[in-house]
Amino acid sequence: MRRSLVAAAVVLTASFSAQAFARDTISIVGSSTVFPFSTAVAENFGRSGKFKTPKVESTGTGGGMKLFCAGVGVDFPDITNASRAMKASEFDTCQANGVKEIVEVKIGFDGIAIANSKATKQFDLSLKDVWLALAKNVPDPKGGDALVANPYKTWKEVNPALPDAKIEVMGPPPTSGTRDAFVELAMEGGCNAFPSIKEMKKTDEKKHQAVCQGIREDGIYIEAGENDNLIVQKLIANPNALGIFGYSYLEQNTNKIQGSKINGVVPTYDSIASAKYPVSRALYFYVKKAHVGTIPGIAEYVAEFTNDKAWGEEGYLADKGLIALPKDERAKVAAAAKAMTPMAKPAH
Repeated sequence: MRRSLVAAAVVLTASFSAQAFARDTISIVGSSTVFPFSTAVAENFGRSGKFKTPKVESTGTGGGMKLFCAGVGVDFPDITNASRAMKASEFDTCQANGVKEIVEVKIGFDGIAIANSKATKQFDLSLKDVWLALAKNVPDPKGGDALVANPYKTWKEVNPALPDAKIEVMGPPPTSGTRDAFVELAMEGGCNAFPSIKEMKKTDEKKHQAVCQGIREDGIYIEAGENDNLIVQKLIANPNALGIFGYSYLEQNTNKIQGSKINGVVPTYDSIASAKYPVSRALYFYVKKAHVGTIPGIAEYVAEFTNDKAWGEEGYLADKGLIALPKDERAKVAAAAKAMTPMAKPAH
């Protein structure tokens, strides 16, 4: 009996070791917005020579959550980047698939820029302008509260103070966290400028969300995929178009493109850090605790990311466009990340 127990223990140990060393490179997926920050940390981490450079893929926040929450083991990612917080539904999917302990790391802030080529005039938009230009259904321009299919074709039709130019906006697809944040912050902020729609939230929250967050599908809004660099390139090629992406991509291309004013505020490091810029959000990554100690280097990668030399106000990620958390908050997040403290289920 004792011999068989020992033999079983040897088999279990061998199978765990086989799994442990079946992959010796950290696998990271998720947000295209967090991708340049995560890549910079991965490259610095790899240069230390102790561990291999992590593999970072840009799959979009929603796509990353699906991959991350699909299971535990070497076939599944260790970390997913996100340009919004994990949803309760995603947390539940993780739990159902055995991903029980998840460590949430809030890394800083980012603004969502609505930018165009420097070859043309800078736009000065209100959130109301943005919603009227891009919403699927809007109040009838002839008057009243009835909603009709969006008839606006030019910016001047939306607001007489804007250019008489065709509305053409390139932005992220539904799988993108940038899209999620944009519809919540910019679109919903704009639709609530209409009292009748704002009042709708009290009586029918689902309808209010559908009206406020629904983006038109008539070719005015062009889904440009998860590659924000591609949107930047298209803006340079088409000076009449606007593009929606994270502030970091604006910061890296200020010689070619410019951010529109939103409610009179230009997207800058300071305006986003102070929350004066109205379309700003927090950024995150999530760690699968079950993989820590099995896949080499996860704890050390997290320590690299949450070090002030990386994510601090003067860190190398600031050069990439990351807006740092306040010092006290950075210290708390870093301590929780080091302890690998699992998150609670999100409220929404």
